[in-house]
Amino acid sequence: MLPAAASLGRLAARSNCSIYLTLHSVMNILIVNPPHTAIGSRIPREQLPPLGLLCVGGPLLDAGHDVTLLDAELGPLSHTEIVRRVVMHCPQVLLIGHSGSTSAHPTVVELTRRFRAELPNLTIIYGGVFPTYHFRDILAHEPQLDVIVRGEGEATVSKLIAAIECGDDLASVEGIAFRRDGQIVETPPARMIEDLNAYRVGWELIDPKRYSYYGGKRAVVMQFSRGCPHLCNYCGQRGFWARWRHRDPQKFAKEIAWLHRTHGVELINLADENPTVNKAIWRELCEAIIAENINVTIIGSTRADDIVRDADILHLYRKAGIERFLLGMENTDEATLKKIRKGSATTTDREAIRLMRQHGILSLATWVTDFEEITDRDFVHSLRQLLWYDSDQIMSLYVTPHRWTGYYRIAASRRVIQLDQRKWDYKHQVLETMHMPPWRIFLWVKFIELVMQARPKALWRSFLQPDRAARHGMRWFTRMGRRVLFHEWWNFFFRDRRVSDGPTLEQFWGAPQDHQEIPLNIFRQRKPAKSAEQIVAADSPPFDYNQI
Repeated sequence: MLPAAASLGRLAARSNCSIYLTLHSVMNILIVNPPHTAIGSRIPREQLPPLGLLCVGGPLLDAGHDVTLLDAELGPLSHTEIVRRVVMHCPQVLLIGHSGSTSAHPTVVELTRRFRAELPNLTIIYGGVFPTYHFRDILAHEPQLDVIVRGEGEATVSKLIAAIECGDDLASVEGIAFRRDGQIVETPPARMIEDLNAYRVGWELIDPKRYSYYGGKRAVVMQFSRGCPHLCNYCGQRGFWARWRHRDPQKFAKEIAWLHRTHGVELINLADENPTVNKAIWRELCEAIIAENINVTIIGSTRADDIVRDADILHLYRKAGIERFLLGMENTDEATLKKIRKGSATTTDREAIRLMRQHGILSLATWVTDFEEITDRDFVHSLRQLLWYDSDQIMSLYVTPHRWTGYYRIAASRRVIQLDQRKWDYKHQVLETMHMPPWRIFLWVKFIELVMQARPKALWRSFLQPDRAARHGMRWFTRMGRRVLFHEWWNFFFRDRRVSDGPTLEQFWGAPQDHQEIPLNIFRQRKPAKSAEQIVAADSPPFDYNQI
């Protein structure tokens, strides 16, 4: 429990660590990026810096606090080594979170329990998409976690740390949840960040030389925009980031140039859900990057309809450094696309791929296999459609429903076959299908991947095409695919454990939360804070996933 008025006293009670508080009036803050068990984190043998944590760290540094980042993804560090380093650092406040927050949650739970055992007076703050929505379940079952930050963290964490430092009532901080007298306090949602330029990334928290991606290129993750105007009902990100906003194109281009010239950054991985929403603004960004006259590679994701819309400026994409865009096509069936509210058509997808290839930009198409009940015939149809699309690269995924999305309500009665939350990473089948066993679906998915990546066109693009940048991207993807293939085969048949009589999706995660899809306050009208009498203790979840 973290009594709001006693927060400061609890911190100061640790005589060996209180020098920061009593002499310098700054907080000794440690930010921990936990190691992730997901295939995408472990297989590439390259790591990208944790942008979300750096975004939180920048404002804390500007507020004068002593901030350190422990990136346990590098290595990765063992849990014992992470605990040892945390204890040696002896922070007053520890922030923890991960971009893959659903599948990373069990790791966060294990680590924070060990942190609490070693440092009983440590204040532990947890943030991310998963805890934003599951905060009641988490606070009810994980007493070692003191505060959960809900929604965007830059402004909220800064206000939270200031409240802890001054001993203020934490209920005055919007966008958090915590316990008081055995009950869970949920403060009103924090206002959405209107001006993304108001908060800087704490780049000084990392050594860029330690991070690489895309075949050894020194790399960082950046975010030009947040949010997405489209209504895909399976997306776990749209509601969290709320409406689309963007940074100043000129300032963003100058930051890219600074990273390149000062730190030798060669690759920018855009973390935007959809950076190309506004054609005029995106064109301004491309032109600003071109004007900086730097040689950088930019990869990211966008929508096929934006590519088709921008047919007349795709040459600017390539000149600005765009070498690959992920296109979230999700499915090859028009009826399924309509059901999940994708808002796209297969003909548009194919035209986008053709246009990108015409301008030397690789296309990485994502394909999600089990939105609905599937049969062998469905897989044959999917293979034909994917061959017709003719994308350069293919990434197959399994539907992974989140409680705060509209799709969750549609799938709520389906049974869960994967009870290990660490496997909820889009690369493992987690929901039962009535007509096909998991092994058959797995073989179909791997067969389609092999056909797509080993067909003559793909091989020619990997080894013989004249575009050097495209050859590099294709060869790198082929190497990654080979390692992923062996890893997935081994784990599916010898390590992964599935159940045949699991709970329904709603029993596993709880009632749908799509009515809470946007937790951020995007309106000017403010809601009054809850009084102490209105605070309600959290109910126990119907299925205790922490016992997995």
